[in-house]
Amino acid sequence: MKAMTFFRMAMPLAVVLLAACSGPTTRYYSLAETAPPATATASTAKPGAAPLFIELAPLSVPERLARPQMVVRQKDGADAAQVAVLEQHRWASSFDSELRDALGSAIAGRLGAVDGTKTNRPRGQPAVRIAVQVNRFDAVVDSRIDAAFSWTLRRTEDGPSAGCQLGLAQPIGTGMEAVAQGARAVASQLADAIAASVKAQQAGQTPPCAAPAA
Repeated sequence: MKAMTFFRMAMPLAVVLLAACSGPTTRYYSLAETAPPATATASTAKPGAAPLFIELAPLSVPERLARPQMVVRQKDGADAAQVAVLEQHRWASSFDSELRDALGSAIAGRLGAVDGTKTNRPRGQPAVRIAVQVNRFDAVVDSRIDAAFSWTLRRTEDGPSAGCQLGLAQPIGTGMEAVAQGARAVASQLADAIAASVKAQQAGQTPPCAAPAA
């Protein structure tokens, strides 16, 4: 009799555990490039010279984006202003940290430089400090990603700073994987623009910065 009672009590618990195990699966995405871009630029360092170091400051992002969950908007229409925070679709770390890591690696790769945020810079070795602000990053489901960025470049030694802006409208396909792919494309284009501005500054030229999209 006791065995029968235990069996009856255990059944609901087993059903609860089974339901928990069969719940929605959380998916994680990365902004890192899967392979170096074919159009990567050559190193800015002269043969025999010390390598160029870059250092990215922590990114400034809108508060709603400073989280690991993907934040998206619905297609244009009555619900276009609504923002959804997706618990089952997340970046590998908080969006600002993920984007910073991706940019650091991508920019360093394009310039043949060293990412000083991941490698200790020798004492006295100059670097280019990059501060990036995410002014806009709207992922519209099954449609596009509208993004706007600004950044400043400053050498650790005395020298002028430079400011740049970039606006992007990246078309995307259907589904959350398409959102992740679109975000990686945006990050890659931003890395291209920042690397070009660093290369121009190192050459004593005015950085070729694009105006933000309207």
